[in-house]
Amino acid sequence: MGIFDRLSTLIRSNINELISRAEDPEKMLNQLIVDMRSQLAKAKQQVAAAIADEKRLAAQVDTEKKSAEDWERRAVLAVQEGRDDLAKQALLRHNEHAQGAVQLHETWIKHREETEKLKLSLRQLNDRIEEAKRKKNILIARQKRAEAHKRIQETMSSIGDKSVFETFERMTEQIEHEERKLIAAAEVNEDLSGDTLVKQFQNLEVKADADQQLLDLKRKLGLLPAASGGESKQLGKGAAEAELVEDDDGPPEHHR
Repeated sequence: MGIFDRLSTLIRSNINELISRAEDPEKMLNQLIVDMRSQLAKAKQQVAAAIADEKRLAAQVDTEKKSAEDWERRAVLAVQEGRDDLAKQALLRHNEHAQGAVQLHETWIKHREETEKLKLSLRQLNDRIEEAKRKKNILIARQKRAEAHKRIQETMSSIGDKSVFETFERMTEQIEHEERKLIAAAEVNEDLSGDTLVKQFQNLEVKADADQQLLDLKRKLGLLPAASGGESKQLGKGAAEAELVEDDDGPPEHHR
């Protein structure tokens, strides 16, 4: 399993643990960002170690090549000095180092390719973390909106409960019924208390005042002639009838 495979497995494990605990989404997203940045730091360290290994292999290749060149030069020197035995041994060493340089070079090439892949994956992971940080606020805003919508729906559901309104209507009817009972009791109490004869005359006086106001209004509108100064005012229905008879017979004669 590669470094970034292990990293992805760890991040998924952390996500599943946070979701299973049903924590606050905003807190969960913030924690995920913290975890990803922590794992990114560890990944950078491992990529840096891989780069260091690559440089070490490159240095070993150069060392082997230099050693092969040195032994080849010694072989030449031995031949020039007539020491073929030493020249053969020098050539054997030259071949060993030359072969080692070839093998190390092949290993270095493969390691360099893997290191470049790791560096590319690291850049991609860093970009994804930065993108996640940018999206975090959007996701939190959407989560807040979802919570608000849920609260609104719950409120609307409670408002739509008919039993609440039915109870309110029953209470309203009961209160109105009690009010009507109190009004009726007050009327009964008023009718049965005090001097009834006085009340009857008070009612007649109120009616007479109303009749007089009607006659005054008709005179004001020109529907009836103006009353004379010496004309006596009568109460009730008798006063109205007297005015009508007087209107039919014409104005009375006044003594001079």
